[in-house]
Amino acid sequence: MKKALIIGINDYPNAPLSGCENDAISVSNILESNGDGSPNFDIRLELNVKTKSALKTHIIELFSGNSDTCLLYFSGHGYLDELGGGFIVTPDAENNDLGISMDEILNYANKSECRNKVIILDCCHSGAFGTPTNQNIANIHEGVTILTASKDKEYSLEIGGHGVFTTLLLEALKGGAADLRGHITPGSIYSFIDQALGPWDQRPVFKTNISRFTSLRKTTPQIPISTLRDIINIFPTPSDEFVLDPSFEFTNDKNIEHEYKEPYASEQNVQTFKKLQQMNRVGLVRPVDEEHMYFAAMNNKACQLTALGYHYWRLIKEKRI
Repeated sequence: MKKALIIGINDYPNAPLSGCENDAISVSNILESNGDGSPNFDIRLELNVKTKSALKTHIIELFSGNSDTCLLYFSGHGYLDELGGGFIVTPDAENNDLGISMDEILNYANKSECRNKVIILDCCHSGAFGTPTNQNIANIHEGVTILTASKDKEYSLEIGGHGVFTTLLLEALKGGAADLRGHITPGSIYSFIDQALGPWDQRPVFKTNISRFTSLRKTTPQIPISTLRDIINIFPTPSDEFVLDPSFEFTNDKNIEHEYKEPYASEQNVQTFKKLQQMNRVGLVRPVDEEHMYFAAMNNKACQLTALGYHYWRLIKEKRI
């Protein structure tokens, strides 16, 4: 059971924003289902929450209960008080009472009985969230993951009706951050966004205290799982080379106008070779002494596992996939 509170606030009386509603609606739409249309998160979408009290109530309700995953996404104004730390700002902000303290939100997450607590902030100074008050004390409890748009003293930018960070977050959730099985985790999302933003841009921040990543969304795998599992049958040991010959190439057929050679294409070898080519396209297998798999087959060469291929070979052998 997974639930998500998605918040977007544009209507600040003294400093209105334009992209936060769009951000929240888009994140809500993509998180509510997986790539195959199956249900994912049970979403509560809250736009332009007016008061600190109302927003705090929503956050407390999110972290109550014992769901498998509780996710908080916020797009709006953030503020950094050098003495009081970071705040997410609410429209009823007043002097010395700007909104909800990031430390207070973290406290709710730390005390929550939910197994995984994921907090994603697209606001200025969001990197202040989870900053230790004492260098020798970790204040992020087990099961909590934090992903923010910028460092504590940086601004979070909007371009084209969306936050720069959320634009990349959406691309990551659509599949840009998926592993070969189609799983998208907070760690893979951070890696995707981190690589997309240059050293002169706002820098995302990732903090976590977990023993394993949870999947936030699943998309269509880059390679069929049945094909992926077949890797241990094709390569009985990870150091094996799989020897190829022209019978593996389906175009090497006397019925096709094409240069062909013996042994001619056989159906069994062709099907195996198609799997190997799929593995090659996603970086699991590489040809030996040839640039392309086609030439490895036609010139009686071989193919072998890459380091990534060995990683997945081991996972399958250990029955973890």
